[in-house]
Amino acid sequence: MASGETVTSSEYIQHHLTNLTFGRFPDGHWGIAHSMEEAKEMGFWALHLDSLFWSTALAVIFGYFFYKAARNASAGVPGKLQNFVETMVEFVEDSVKGSFSGRNPLIAPLALTVFCWVFLMNLMDLVPVDVLPRLAGAIGIHHMKVVPSTDPNVTFALALGVFALIIFYSIKIKGVGGFVRELTGMPFQTENVALKPVFFVINLFLEGVNLLAKPISLSLRLFGNMYAGEMIFILIALMYGAGVGMGIFGGVLQFVWAVFHILVITLQAFIFMTLTIVYLDMAHSEHH
Repeated sequence: MASGETVTSSEYIQHHLTNLTFGRFPDGHWGIAHSMEEAKEMGFWALHLDSLFWSTALAVIFGYFFYKAARNASAGVPGKLQNFVETMVEFVEDSVKGSFSGRNPLIAPLALTVFCWVFLMNLMDLVPVDVLPRLAGAIGIHHMKVVPSTDPNVTFALALGVFALIIFYSIKIKGVGGFVRELTGMPFQTENVALKPVFFVINLFLEGVNLLAKPISLSLRLFGNMYAGEMIFILIALMYGAGVGMGIFGGVLQFVWAVFHILVITLQAFIFMTLTIVYLDMAHSEHH
């Protein structure tokens, strides 16, 4: 929003919850939406440029520091960065050992990447809500949401990536026939030939719902918790425009919520990582 522009509370909230959206307008031309209404008109195939930018930037930051630590690792006295990376690796390895019963060299690096990336995306929620949007507005960018995990497109993309690995390893470990039998042979079983087709349909429905619920719950849990946290920060920020007394009270509330939110953002990253490990463990397990 333009500097000095007077806006209502609802307009302020709406502005902070609107992504920088690029897509096709109803008249056929492509461009960037300047309001929530224009963003909605672009439909499903629109791109959230801010979510793409910040999630990619945070992935690059994560990759750079871990690559730097690995490249400069020594057997002598480790530096602060090496100490931190080794602590993170040991933490993730312990989580994998406790939740994954199979053998797959991909699981630990995947879990480390998931935890660190989701944590960094969540951590952006601690940046004051007006700082980066105002900087973006100063160079002509109308909207700027800086917490990628408050965008369901990002959380669903992460969850669908995990879901694709679940399907891949389920078929690789059990074969197509084994995977199909897993979906249709449980929980109800019978030796009655007449009832087998009935149980086949019932089991497929139940196990299909259970399978599809994994990426949905994985994505919506992260999105819901982070979206709620962002909304609270926005509501607290409204207090700064309600006088000195409310501004001071808002500052205290913001500090208290930020301290508590550190636990929330860490816990959500840990839950996403743990469920990823557990779901992939289930994909590697043979059911008899």
